[in-house]
Amino acid sequence: FVSQYMSGFGNEYVSEDPRCPGALPEGQNNPQVCPYGLYAEQLSGSAFTCPRPTNKRSWLYRILPSVCHKPFKPLEEGHLTHNWDEVEPDPNQLRWKPFEIPKAPQKKLDFVSGLHTLCGAGDLRGRNGIAIHIYVCNTSMLDRCLYNSDGDFLIVPQQGKLLITTEFGKMLVEPNEICVIQQGMRFSVDVFGETRGYILEVYGAHFELPDLGPIGANGLANPRDFLVPVAWYEDRQVPGGYTVISKYQGKLFAAQQDFSPFNVVAWHGNYTPYKYHLEKFMVINAVAFDHADPSIFTVLTAKSTRPGVALADFVIFPPRWGVANNTFRPPYYHRNCMSEFMGLIKGHYEAKEEGFQPGGGSLHSMMTPHGPDADCFEKASKAKLEPERVAEGTMSFMFESSLSLAVTKWGLQTSNCLDKNYYKCWEPLKSHFNP
Repeated sequence: FVSQYMSGFGNEYVSEDPRCPGALPEGQNNPQVCPYGLYAEQLSGSAFTCPRPTNKRSWLYRILPSVCHKPFKPLEEGHLTHNWDEVEPDPNQLRWKPFEIPKAPQKKLDFVSGLHTLCGAGDLRGRNGIAIHIYVCNTSMLDRCLYNSDGDFLIVPQQGKLLITTEFGKMLVEPNEICVIQQGMRFSVDVFGETRGYILEVYGAHFELPDLGPIGANGLANPRDFLVPVAWYEDRQVPGGYTVISKYQGKLFAAQQDFSPFNVVAWHGNYTPYKYHLEKFMVINAVAFDHADPSIFTVLTAKSTRPGVALADFVIFPPRWGVANNTFRPPYYHRNCMSEFMGLIKGHYEAKEEGFQPGGGSLHSMMTPHGPDADCFEKASKAKLEPERVAEGTMSFMFESSLSLAVTKWGLQTSNCLDKNYYKCWEPLKSHFNP
């Protein structure tokens, strides 16, 4: 498989598999008979009546329509949940050691069976909320695909690349890249060994590029660096049964059909999966004094109904220069009306060099204080303030939400990865007060 993509964010794309030139109908969406005897099927990602800037839909021209399947039956969820009342709330600073990936001979897990819900909030049926999942897997999805009826998946690979086959085409997504699979899109994941990463799921909104305001026309994530797959189809019969899995109202359901769902010969529209390489992010930062808020590192945002308040932001902390004068340069001590989940893709995070490891995470909940550990504070308070490279060889990220997140039983207990000594990193902080 050779990766081929179209570029741009939220464009109107057109794509047809080169094996079937002219598969896209000319000048209309739904002719009486489609070229090559294909079926036309619309996938809507927004209400029909949404204003044009937020109206999302694509037309797919496929060998058989999606509706050809046997009835859905419940499927064992494993550690996927949207029950936010499993355990008592915990306002403490929480940190997890790297989540363990099972070894394939003992326990085969593919992307779906390897989904573990860590925390979340909100209401699936009322279409307002988020969930944070960890995926750990060691085997490819075989003759099965997943689609999320509940919302969008923003996938952040941390270890191992993912070859994601979608109805729109194929995407190869490696650590330090992200991809978004939007609501309703069918996809299957191939892996190449032990694989781990993070997922931010939003329901009730789609991800968009943040407004730039006084920054001007350019900066942060540039629209042209987002990549969308090109049409690719397989006309494959699966007599043994192909399993289509739906995540619906937080539960999993499986339906059988006897053909591959990746039978889309051509498509056009603005509702697509996409990927983005985090190294392409154009960092904006303070060049005189003071530490700017982390919102300047926002890659994608899913807006809430309140102006300026995100349902969820995806924020990264890439390699950059630190040049601020007379400034405590690491993150400041902070209490926040938002919830902050941090993950580490690679390297060492500046404010917590010990204990915060790639493949692990931390959660600082609403109004729970957090900030640099004692070592970081002492070092940064005495440092000579020269221009310096910050976070070289590192990529950490934050899922930030205006919702108050509940941690699951798996997160607090079953995963066995919670670092019980996290609070101790602040205990050596001492008073420097001198009246």
